[in-house]
Amino acid sequence: MTTSVRIATFNLENFDDKPNTKPTIEERIALMRPQLLRINADILCLQEVNGQEQSGQPRRLLALEKLLATTPYDAYHRVSTMTTDGTQVYDERNLVILSRFEIVSRQQHNPADAPLYRMITAVPAQSQAKEMLWERPILQATIQLDATRRMDIFNVHLKSKIPTDIPGQKLDDYTWKSCTAWAEGSFISSMKRMGQALQTRKLVDALFDSNANALVVICGDFNAEADEVPLEAIRGDVENTGNPKLAKRVLVPCERTVPQSSRFSLIHQGRGTMLDHLLVSRSLLASYRATEIHNELLHDESVAFATDEKFPESDHAPVVAEFILPD
Repeated sequence: MTTSVRIATFNLENFDDKPNTKPTIEERIALMRPQLLRINADILCLQEVNGQEQSGQPRRLLALEKLLATTPYDAYHRVSTMTTDGTQVYDERNLVILSRFEIVSRQQHNPADAPLYRMITAVPAQSQAKEMLWERPILQATIQLDATRRMDIFNVHLKSKIPTDIPGQKLDDYTWKSCTAWAEGSFISSMKRMGQALQTRKLVDALFDSNANALVVICGDFNAEADEVPLEAIRGDVENTGNPKLAKRVLVPCERTVPQSSRFSLIHQGRGTMLDHLLVSRSLLASYRATEIHNELLHDESVAFATDEKFPESDHAPVVAEFILPD
């Protein structure tokens, strides 16, 4: 008897149900619930799931509960990111892992070991370096696949390429005072993105230290393509480390088996980009079967007049990888 596992990642794009939100949650669910049913995942990693307030109650993922209602996912085991005091979910950009299999442990890895940095264009000038923390945690779940096997799933959402604000260097939300300040903002965002990538790789190596054959999957929105430095840092290719003794620790992007013409999960300014990935340990390759990218109706929100009201669905495509694990 074999164990079939479909693992998926899907950025829901600012999924919310706050008052006066346009498009309405009903309009979004009408398009996105069929997407979830088509994914048909055993393990589903979601990004950009916003929390909602209830009078006198901790903030909860009420919008997500509406989306999952009447679907098989409603009965899945579920974990999500939580505020540092552990009392409620974040207002925005929560990570969620849903699993048909039992989730035996959950860990949230908040930003750690942040570098010190002094902004060079800030107004007023910064006299000393400050910690440059990235905003987004990493969510890890250990899943019991069967009586003898466990899998560790990491759900990540790396910092976007949007430049980080520099004090005193913007005329409004969209207008910078100088090219230099914009460049520094972009540099800081890339530093935060790489910080998350480094933290993720450190967590994976800790797993391999205790079990060289660990079953590891990293899912999420990396805001980087496979040949960009954040992905290379997490993958750990021998071509980069120069050390063949680390070969068993290499993580493999599943989308490599998808034809190049179809290998995109987001469209920006008319060009398809692959920002959403599933990276798997080599211990899973013997069980790997195929990857799907559900991008047939993907729209380009970067073009003129392409508002969320016209396109209530997410601007990211779900990515699904299938595995058949032998006895």
